[in-house]
Amino acid sequence: MIGLESSPSRLDPRYATDANSVRVGALVFNSLMRADENSQFRPELAERWEASDDRTYLFHLRKGVTFHNGKPLTATDIKYTYDSVLDPASRSPKRGPLQVIEAVEALGTHLVRFRLAAPHAPFLENATLGIVPAGSAPGPGVERNLVGSGPFTLVEHAPGDKVILKANPAYWEGPPSIPGIVFRIVPDAIVRVLEFKKGTVDFVQNDIEPDMLPWLERHTDAAFKIHQGTTFQYIGMKVDHPILRIREVRQAIAHAVDREAVIRHLLKGLGTPATGLLSPAHWAYEPHVPQYRFDPEQAKRLLDKAGFPDPDGDGPLPRFKLSYKTTTLDLRRRIAEAFKEHLSRVGIELEIRTYEWGTFYEDIKNGNFHLYSLAWVGVTDPDIYYNLFHSVSVPPNGDNRGRYNNPAIDALLEKGRTSLVLAERKRLYSQVQQTLARDLPYIPLWWAKNVVVMNPRIRGFIPYPDGELISLKRVSFSAAKPLA
Repeated sequence: MIGLESSPSRLDPRYATDANSVRVGALVFNSLMRADENSQFRPELAERWEASDDRTYLFHLRKGVTFHNGKPLTATDIKYTYDSVLDPASRSPKRGPLQVIEAVEALGTHLVRFRLAAPHAPFLENATLGIVPAGSAPGPGVERNLVGSGPFTLVEHAPGDKVILKANPAYWEGPPSIPGIVFRIVPDAIVRVLEFKKGTVDFVQNDIEPDMLPWLERHTDAAFKIHQGTTFQYIGMKVDHPILRIREVRQAIAHAVDREAVIRHLLKGLGTPATGLLSPAHWAYEPHVPQYRFDPEQAKRLLDKAGFPDPDGDGPLPRFKLSYKTTTLDLRRRIAEAFKEHLSRVGIELEIRTYEWGTFYEDIKNGNFHLYSLAWVGVTDPDIYYNLFHSVSVPPNGDNRGRYNNPAIDALLEKGRTSLVLAERKRLYSQVQQTLARDLPYIPLWWAKNVVVMNPRIRGFIPYPDGELISLKRVSFSAAKPLA
């Protein structure tokens, strides 16, 4: 039994965008390629691949792979899955990043060819889409009938309650060592901890409030794994908002937020101050970018420059008001209250609005916000910047939810995805990081440390820097108790 604080929203890999949907879905669906624990792409459904030129990729599929319904997985299923995402009628949020694909062709049973409209350096990341059987209906209302080829089959998806997976005895890598997994949605942090103490939850990753770790150490026999991760926490903003469109305002907010105090007091040190989306472990990381130390006086000067003077000096009247959206989770509410206090010191009044995860996430995807905080996980290729900040990537064509628009960034991102020379890509993405650090469509907060709390009898779990759970397919129990 695994405890989750929020429910996966969509497990269909053509629609899964939130972290829990992607992590749980990876246990049900295989993809052509998959990133390993060192963030290196490795073949999965593909036995091998080759590029015949800079616009053509051939994938040789493994033989003997079957879907959970017994149907053999073939090149036709690969073609169908990608065509389904690329069909505008499907309204898949994955369509934007895949539009470089001109055609997907099944060349026999176990050979598939991708033709690209232009050279595309991050193409292998596009090969990580989970594969569904040909004919699988896209759209809402089909979550109960999802079929993949992964190590576990989907038995039940009850949003807000649980996800039940059963071991796939015919899995091509060999069946998992455990009979199944139950992901139980437990939004309340205290209840999650108590369930772990009672033994009704065996495993929690990152969904433990930092304040509760010492209590768990004293009152349980839990095994702990703590390691630096790459998950990037940020404050997102509506960049076309009449106030937030002014760069000095965004910079003032960055100076006003005391993120190091939040890391120290609320996260108990389980985070590292971030300079941007890419962590120092990434090959394209650029350390020399503008940074925004906690400096309330500089924030006030920037707000004055932006045309928002303090109306009454040290009095109670604010310069302006903004709303900040977050979830109902206790830690998220406390972080929001800290941000509210920080901004009040420079004359910005923040109205905190809390929602259950599903409502909150829909609002963010729909652009219904002023400020919010979320995290990006699983960042591998820096082409993610195209999906987040290119002007054509506004929803539903991407995740530019704040509607950031900068022609210079657009040009850099277009070059970055077509250059096939690593040194040139590094140079281009260095410029991207420097420009975004000045413009601040996101305010970087921290790179989270991953914390795994688990039953000490669990063996074989390998932590991934992005919090992926795929190594659950190889875990076992040192005693007979099953993980379900």
